[in-house]
Amino acid sequence: MLSKLNTEYKYFQTMPHNMRVLLITNMLYSLVLPVVEIFMAAYIMRYFSDTTYVALFQVAMYTGIIITSLTNGFLLKHFKVAHLYSLGILLSGLSMGGMMFVKDITLIGLIISGTLIGAASGFFWTNRYLMALNSTADENRNYFFGLETFFFTISNITVPILIGVLLASFDGATIFGRVFDVYSGYRIVTILVFAITIVAVIWLSRGKFENPPQKRFLFLRFDKLWNKQILLAAFKGLVQGFLVTAPAMLIMRYVGKEGALGLIQGISGGLTAILVYTLGRFTKPNHRIVIFSVGIFIFLLGTIINGIELSMIGVMIFVLCKVFYQPLHDLSYFPIMMKVIDVVSERENRNNYAYILNHEFGLYLGRVVGLGLFIFLAFYVSEAFALRYALIIVAVIQLLSIPLAKNILKYSYSDNK
Repeated sequence: MLSKLNTEYKYFQTMPHNMRVLLITNMLYSLVLPVVEIFMAAYIMRYFSDTTYVALFQVAMYTGIIITSLTNGFLLKHFKVAHLYSLGILLSGLSMGGMMFVKDITLIGLIISGTLIGAASGFFWTNRYLMALNSTADENRNYFFGLETFFFTISNITVPILIGVLLASFDGATIFGRVFDVYSGYRIVTILVFAITIVAVIWLSRGKFENPPQKRFLFLRFDKLWNKQILLAAFKGLVQGFLVTAPAMLIMRYVGKEGALGLIQGISGGLTAILVYTLGRFTKPNHRIVIFSVGIFIFLLGTIINGIELSMIGVMIFVLCKVFYQPLHDLSYFPIMMKVIDVVSERENRNNYAYILNHEFGLYLGRVVGLGLFIFLAFYVSEAFALRYALIIVAVIQLLSIPLAKNILKYSYSDNK
């Protein structure tokens, strides 16, 4: 076992310096993401006891991402990409704290908090894409995203369990004569999150990341190949909004509290983490469409079972399928996206950030449509109907992304020959 680990470490050391620095930074930040993605939704569910508030929070969050993604393009002319990435990491901790430490949250306050957290995510994700694009090549992107997804998957197992135990321990506990509640536990989690973000920022300073050439980055017309990629991004966004909120909403409604949330997330995560790392380590670019397709079919299976059996068992099976789907999808999707950027940026002689920004708009369109569908069904039919069938609808639509991704890959590589 130790020899195997040593072999993998030596292989990691063969990667470019900036790629290694970025991977370790993302490993640290992976400890933060489950708090933002899972427990923020659970916190809102606990506070408002209404799934539509969670959906509205997510729409505000995704709007914040778009606002700062656009702002980031202008800031790149004056600030280093690593500094803007660091700003996103730190802001995520600060914005969470702002929400957690407010005693009375109104709908307006919820929307403002969601927008601010989204703003932090916008700085994080867009600069992460840019730095990953410039630090990797098509040949090592399977490995990059495989290892990164391994980190995120392990964190999605351990962090929810640890936080669930912490929240359960604080709920009703008396420490030094003071009675604590679950909200006190959330505040302590937020402080820990901010401490981790500081460590991640310090580590990132070890890299030497270059800004893109200062060219125009706002365009309305793009190459036909990129337009296909934007449609693929919209399909991804359609499901992505549900992946952030649906597990928390379903578990809080049909299974239990935050402790159950953490336990269920961890059941199949270990196997998935090993699988994704192995796929990233040994697969080639031509295997991406197979991984992409398998992930989508697993997700569809989970939504169908959840729709047939909207109960504790159905929810557990759906979450298990989601745990498998998301890493497989990300492992294949992001290398596809970056390969397309390599091709079209050279063909059109444009700033790479132009495509990263436009990609965020594609994701945003899908996220808003998906969450809008959920809100519409919850208001005009019922919450149970929305939780049962909205997921199946988006999963079926997501099947269209398989032939689309296959077509994108075909023309991405034929362009280079």
